[in-house]
Amino acid sequence: MLQLVHDELYIDQVSFKSLAEEYGTPLYVYHQPTMQNAVLAYKNAFAALNPLLCFAVKANGNLSILRYFASLGCGFDIVSGGELARVLQAGGQANQVIFSGVGKSEKEIRFALESGIRCFNVESIAELHRLNDIAGSLKCKAPVSLRINPDVDAKTHPYISTGLKSNKFGIAYDDALEAYRLANSLPDLDIQGMDCHIGSQLTDVAPLIEACERMVRLYDQLVAENINPHHLDLGGGVGICYQESDHQPDLSLYAYAVKEIIGNRPLSLILEPGRSLIAKAGVLLTQVEYIKQGEEKNFIIIDAAMNDLMRPTLYQAYHHIQAATHQTNHEIVADVVGPICETGDWLGKARTLAVQSGDLLVIHDVGAYGASMASNYNARCRAAEVMVSGSLKTLIRRRETMEDLWRCEVE
Repeated sequence: MLQLVHDELYIDQVSFKSLAEEYGTPLYVYHQPTMQNAVLAYKNAFAALNPLLCFAVKANGNLSILRYFASLGCGFDIVSGGELARVLQAGGQANQVIFSGVGKSEKEIRFALESGIRCFNVESIAELHRLNDIAGSLKCKAPVSLRINPDVDAKTHPYISTGLKSNKFGIAYDDALEAYRLANSLPDLDIQGMDCHIGSQLTDVAPLIEACERMVRLYDQLVAENINPHHLDLGGGVGICYQESDHQPDLSLYAYAVKEIIGNRPLSLILEPGRSLIAKAGVLLTQVEYIKQGEEKNFIIIDAAMNDLMRPTLYQAYHHIQAATHQTNHEIVADVVGPICETGDWLGKARTLAVQSGDLLVIHDVGAYGASMASNYNARCRAAEVMVSGSLKTLIRRRETMEDLWRCEVE
């Protein structure tokens, strides 16, 4: 995806210098072929099961990105009415949408039912009753899948772990059978499937396999009671390598294990990948403003900040940072920080870089939870976004203006 040409960094056939000159910085840049290859990796690994891949919209909701995933045959996993509206605006099909999330409002549920989504992933008994009541008022059936918490430790960051007893997500595994009995008794619900999602950024597939085993055991109990879910939704969660020491998840091993566990049971498979489809496709291009020598450490101050990329501040996450031009002089060890008035505004710590004021830096693997988590903190305009494929570059989100900052406010 990235290559040095005469000491200048390119993405495909487009130099980062030319992108900065045309669109400014900070700038999100996405590589379309990397997105396609990520989808193909899932389709090839799981070919024997032919799953519906539902891209997790929360990872990146740009309309052009959603439209492209839809063109590759993907459905969508959403967690809000706003995400459903984005999918529909991008040309996605409602009948390929799975609605997850613990706090679905009445308005969101009505919108989803009227739009004809494929299924709700139900997270509580209270939600079952709300869905039944609203579906009854609309004289329709609400398609449901119960999100079961299998109590499997994903061994990931606590903020993105979702499958433990202490997490807010899902229905407890020990309560699952009774919850399905209730769902089966409610007149305006239509049981479609089973669902679980134990966390995000899993580089070891063993917890995912364990969760699948527990879900299939539950399926057998349900069938014995004449409750017959049609699909098994194993959620997302497969991680990526943010640094060389990270373990590369083995999709083929995961797929083989899932096929063996499901066996001859009449269950179709749904997966909800987000990060693993888009993270590697995105970089954040930023310009160095100042080099500052502090009393205890050096700082490379850039024009991108925590409002543009929240992951380092929120999760203490690592992103590789690379100079867009190859130099051997001026090499220093420094923290890479933004201009926001917070000590927590950092993008990388103790990085060795050869840069000076005016140089460009490329922050890697930001396609997921980069632009989608961006904010206007410190009254900063959100970055523009560009898609690149070969020599073609397309603006897919314009840079915000100062007027955009107060456009919705009443004076």
